[in-house]
Amino acid sequence: MPVFISMLLAAFIFSPIWPLGPNPMPGDPFVIVNKETNEVALINENRVQTVVSAATGKSEDLTPEGLFTVTVKAPDPYYRKKDIPGGDPKNPLGSRWIGFDAENTDGRTYGIHGTNDPSSIGKRISQGCVRLQNEAVESLYDYIPLGTKILITSTSKDFIEIGKEYGAIGE
Repeated sequence: MPVFISMLLAAFIFSPIWPLGPNPMPGDPFVIVNKETNEVALINENRVQTVVSAATGKSEDLTPEGLFTVTVKAPDPYYRKKDIPGGDPKNPLGSRWIGFDAENTDGRTYGIHGTNDPSSIGKRISQGCVRLQNEAVESLYDYIPLGTKILITSTSKDFIEIGKEYGAIGE
C-alpha cells in the first residue's frame, strides 16, 4: 500500500494541474524570454498577446535558462546595490520589478524590470536580468500574477511553437 500511495502522490505532484507543476495550463499567463532574439512574449488566454524587445545578459550564462516562477512583484523597486529609491530617475530597475526564482533565488536577484537606459533594449548588456522599456513592463505587470511561469530560452522557434510545447497554448 505505501508504494501505491507514493506513486499516486508523485503522479499528482508532477501533473500539469498541480499549481507548482512544471508547465502552465492552456489559457494561464505564461512568459517566454528568448535570448536569441532578445524578445519577451506574454501568452495568455491561449494565444500570444504581445511581444516586446528586451535586453538580456552580457554573456550567454548571465541570464539563466529554464522554467521559473514569478515570486515577487514590486512597483517602483528599490535598487539596493547603490541605495537608489524607487521612482528615482537614476534607478536602473525602472518602474516595475517582476522577480522569479532562477538558480534557487527568492525573486529578488533575477527579474524582468524596467530601465533608466532605454537605449540598452535589444542588446546583450545586463548582469542577468531581463530589461524592458518602462512602458512595456508597466503594460505587462498587471497581466503577470505571482505564480506565473517564465521560460527563458535561446531558440529559433517562434513563440506559438514554444507555447504549444510547454502547454500554454492548447492544440
